[in-house]
Amino acid sequence: MLESNKLQFINTHSHVYTDAFDNDRNEVISRAIEHGITKILLPDIDSEHRERVLTLAKEYPENCIPMLGIHPTSVKENYKQEITLLEKALQENTVKAIGEIGIDLYWDTTFYKEQVEVLIHQIKLAQSYQLPIVIHVRNAFTEIFEVLESLKIEKYNGVFHCFSGNIDDALKAIDLGFYLGIGGVVTYKKSGLDEVVNAISLEHIVLETDDPWLPPVPYRGKRNEPSYLIPIAEKVAEIKQCTLEVVAEITSNNAIKLFDL
Repeated sequence: MLESNKLQFINTHSHVYTDAFDNDRNEVISRAIEHGITKILLPDIDSEHRERVLTLAKEYPENCIPMLGIHPTSVKENYKQEITLLEKALQENTVKAIGEIGIDLYWDTTFYKEQVEVLIHQIKLAQSYQLPIVIHVRNAFTEIFEVLESLKIEKYNGVFHCFSGNIDDALKAIDLGFYLGIGGVVTYKKSGLDEVVNAISLEHIVLETDDPWLPPVPYRGKRNEPSYLIPIAEKVAEIKQCTLEVVAEITSNNAIKLFDL
């Protein structure tokens, strides 16, 4: 594993700025770069995490790329204040996407209506800034598609991060203009994600780790990290019956196009 440093990859979703990496962040980023992961996109969570995202992007301007947004599980009673702080941050910083945003009904449904309101607001912000969106969806594919289709946007520019839906969900997302973010779950035997990847073209896929969570096989049970993109890419190559070089080239080009890198 991790022997593909002559190839160039783009990790489209990494939380390497979080406290899980406080003891070895620089080593982790260096390890990713050594293995050909030249760009690491950093999704925002909320105002409490935002400064870490922006600081890391300034420390590694060639490698770490910031995105700004309000994660659905961060939508609480103070959501209007969070929107105000996000709008201020967007005025003051240059970023490559609005994210991660979406609907999450797995942990708590208390603020479902507010999640929808915040999602719509952020989609409109992305439209005004001409930025792609990074969608988080958990236990909410029906709800997310209802929102996306209700806005009557002819073609979206974005990605369903950590895609976990079925083939029908995948085709619907692609039809709306989205890429699918494929991560460590594709290496899990019973995930069913291999069937989705097999059914769609590489032209619709970008790669991600979503570290420190969801580590791929053979690292399950350990902290995930950006360099573990390689076994994810290897699994995609195995499913698609193509070379790792092909996966690297197509998924990287997709990410470059999506995020204007």
